[in-house]
Amino acid sequence: MPATIELSGLEVHLGGRKILHGLNATLDSRAIGLLGPNGAGKSTLILTLLGFHRPSGGTARVLGLDIQAQSGSLRPLVGYMPENDAFIARMSGIRFVRYFGEISGLPAAVALERAHQTFVWIGLGEARYRALGTYSQGMKQLAKLAQAIVHGPRLLILDEPTNGLDPAGRKRLVGLIREIRDTTDAHLLISSHLLHDVEETCDEVLILREGRVAGTCNLAEERRANRQILELELAGAGRGPAGSEPPSADAEFRATLETLGCACAASGRGRWKVTLPAGLGVREVYRAASELGVLIERLSHRRDSLEDIFMNAMDQAR
Repeated sequence: MPATIELSGLEVHLGGRKILHGLNATLDSRAIGLLGPNGAGKSTLILTLLGFHRPSGGTARVLGLDIQAQSGSLRPLVGYMPENDAFIARMSGIRFVRYFGEISGLPAAVALERAHQTFVWIGLGEARYRALGTYSQGMKQLAKLAQAIVHGPRLLILDEPTNGLDPAGRKRLVGLIREIRDTTDAHLLISSHLLHDVEETCDEVLILREGRVAGTCNLAEERRANRQILELELAGAGRGPAGSEPPSADAEFRATLETLGCACAASGRGRWKVTLPAGLGVREVYRAASELGVLIERLSHRRDSLEDIFMNAMDQAR
């Protein structure tokens, strides 16, 4: 089976500027998260995959199809929920969704039947004949989801799907996305600035920074690994001027932890984040500190999160 999305040296220039810089990645999970700060190139990548921007170099394949050479075959297989609203205010919801079903290749009668079914499924059956201009923000987001899925796409691209929603609306929409992921054959690409939404719905993430790949991560494997994170503060934190070398015992302590398989990152003088490998407990950390005469003043314990993965990728991409 082909990968969901393959990026091969993908470059895009817009307005004389290079926006995407030679992206390389193979993403093959059912639900892929697209992350990055504002201006990272997320929207440009989505619009390129959809065929709205022509690559300046390299290429990409979606569901095994080249986005340039096989764009005609690819379009009916993709559903797109844009970030920004693009409604005709006086058009009814059912007509709007039926219309997008037709332009995605469905016969008129089938598109109308699917539109009714989709409105009932998203919970807006009673509002389907109302004008879109009378919809609340939450209803508009659901209508955008409906038009993206009415034709049964193999890849569903969602750009900021919970944008502008209150907590109840966000929970409802995230639940629908998870149901699509778990009960259909569709693959999903979800771009969101809300890390919690991506963590709840995705199995894999692609992180962009300044138009470059800052990192990829298989969240399913991370969850299975269930890595433990320790945040340590050693006694005497802050001793010595900024930029000075840490005391030799501290440096030896870090070296010992790394020998045990830990990943250590300084977060300030005397403050470390330590990722424990599978099978290593907190007791071994205390034992190593005791043997070297290092006093751990504070220790907090938690599991790795998507926020940690994202921030590490941002740091490494600088």
